[in-house]
Amino acid sequence: MTLIYIVIGIALIFDYINGFHDAANSIATVVSTRVLTPGQAVIWAAFFNFVAAFGFGTGVAKTIGSGMVDISVVTTYVILAGLAGAIVWDLITWWLGLPTSSSHALIGGYAGAAIAKVGGFSVIIVSGWTKTVLFIVLSPLIGMVLGFFIMLIVTWASRRSTPFGVDKWFRRGQLFSAAAYSLGHGTNDAQKTMGIIAGLLFANKMITSFYIPFWVILAAHAAIGLGTLSGGWRIVKTMGMRITALKPIGGFSAEAAAAVTLLGSAAAGIPVSTTHTITGAIVGVGSIKRPSAVRWGVATRIIWAWILTIPASAGIAAGAYYLIKALGWE
Repeated sequence: MTLIYIVIGIALIFDYINGFHDAANSIATVVSTRVLTPGQAVIWAAFFNFVAAFGFGTGVAKTIGSGMVDISVVTTYVILAGLAGAIVWDLITWWLGLPTSSSHALIGGYAGAAIAKVGGFSVIIVSGWTKTVLFIVLSPLIGMVLGFFIMLIVTWASRRSTPFGVDKWFRRGQLFSAAAYSLGHGTNDAQKTMGIIAGLLFANKMITSFYIPFWVILAAHAAIGLGTLSGGWRIVKTMGMRITALKPIGGFSAEAAAAVTLLGSAAAGIPVSTTHTITGAIVGVGSIKRPSAVRWGVATRIIWAWILTIPASAGIAAGAYYLIKALGWE
């Protein structure tokens, strides 16, 4: 029983690291446009990460917890190894300043540990992975297209305004778009940890059917909110300053595009990457000026990190499971 509570604690630590790692997604645009100071921005984002606990459902959590890996083979040690893979990969990419997906690190780690346990891919639920892998490609593309068109629309709508007037209105607008994005971030990412904890509870017969207890919802949102409050300044610099130069009108457009994508996917129960989505939206906004406005070298480096995330975290988690087994713990 003690081990179960330890693993729940580790899952919440991952959620905290997720918030820390993904703080850049929530605040990079609003900081780089100087609408809020970094301190104000993380408080704003953390608040809306937590508020997302109320009224946005648990569809993503159920997909992660029981729709990607055969839950009948899941044990406490499988989840422990999966979390280890996700946490190690998150810390590596944070150190390198790469905005990779904590979500994909988690599902990669979860799958890698389960595959190591059974010695094959029979444990994988193909239907759950199909939509997740599809949205690795689609979520940044949707964010990019929406970012491009929202930027086009708001630019056209404000064509007769002075630059000062445009800046003034969209500095205010960014407060709402940043709040909406943080709601989407909390809704999507906190649910992934909820799914893992619920899987742990189900595997140990602490719940008799797969559902998400309310205390798990509150704990996951509190952890991700606290992580966001801690910030992740290395990645803020990459997201907010290196991909493309943003003004408040661009920051508003990028955040609005990402928020629509995230809240829509959460409603459909699809676990998408908040990192991929906001990066795509920023690229879409930047490209409306001219393609050269986007620093494609930085974007390419980020894409390579995305491609590597699931196999890298799965490999680390498999190694962690083999170590656990070698020590005779399972």
